[in-house]
Amino acid sequence: MRIGILGAARIAPMALVNPAKRNSEVAVTAVAARDAGRAQAFADKHGIPTVHESYDALVGDPDIDAIYNPLPNSLHGRWTGAALAAGKHVLCEKPFAANATEAREIAALADESGRVVMEAFHYRYHPLTLRIAEIIASGELGKLTRVEATLCYPLPKFSDIRYDYALAGGATMDAGCYTVDMARTFGGETPEVVSAQAKLHNPKVDRAMTAELRFPSGHTGRVHCSLWSADVLRMSARVTGERGHLHAINPPMPQLGHWLSVRSEGGRRTERFGRRTSYAYQLDAFAAAVLRNEPVKTRPQDAIENMIVVDAIYRAAGLPLRMPS
Repeated sequence: MRIGILGAARIAPMALVNPAKRNSEVAVTAVAARDAGRAQAFADKHGIPTVHESYDALVGDPDIDAIYNPLPNSLHGRWTGAALAAGKHVLCEKPFAANATEAREIAALADESGRVVMEAFHYRYHPLTLRIAEIIASGELGKLTRVEATLCYPLPKFSDIRYDYALAGGATMDAGCYTVDMARTFGGETPEVVSAQAKLHNPKVDRAMTAELRFPSGHTGRVHCSLWSADVLRMSARVTGERGHLHAINPPMPQLGHWLSVRSEGGRRTERFGRRTSYAYQLDAFAAAVLRNEPVKTRPQDAIENMIVVDAIYRAAGLPLRMPS
């Protein structure tokens, strides 16, 4: 599978280029950026053979099978759609779109195209997440009562695009989409947003967000995220049931250190997993889907459900929805 990268994004080496070097089924063969010099420097550094002068040229390259889309949030939908129109498979960085309406539009294009489209929630493919889901499904914790997910990290560079409303920025779009996805994945359903409180960077952009959730089956939840707040660094998930609970440290980036603690009627235990990166597992899944038609977990329909909750959080917090550009 030959992949082209839209933009010389900082995340691309970690998310795609380095894992591809260890994956015999994948080759990163092209890159394009708004700044041709930056694209060439990126290609030289990472051994990418082809540099295109524009995103359109990359998407139209007949020697590329798939596109990795790590562009700013507001551009995800536009260029995923363009890639699908050109017959490419797409691995799109989270969040899948600027809002749920755009997510539905791109999901419809994906269905019509017959191409593989994955949202890059890489943690979903890691053994830690698979094990958490297995424990919950086994009934060891009993009927669920509460699910909580937190992702906080410091981003003091306020000129960063993640604080730019015009580029669909905000803490909930960046860190919060992970917490929503974790709540949905571990909670087993798409929840209703009961309330949400934001800490603001400016009148339209959140630097932190907390939301209370209620699931259709009756259990409750909470998501909390921040790019700049008193919670400098916190990444965790807690799942509580009538017969036990589990606590996972760093489910979004387990390769940087993690553990899983479970307490139930069978006692208390800790589980750990290898250091292979979540991005490597994600790339395995993407290649398997493209080359062998194997199913993926983070489908466009799943992305719609996530964006429904993200939109509801913004509405409950009194903030405008993010828009495509």
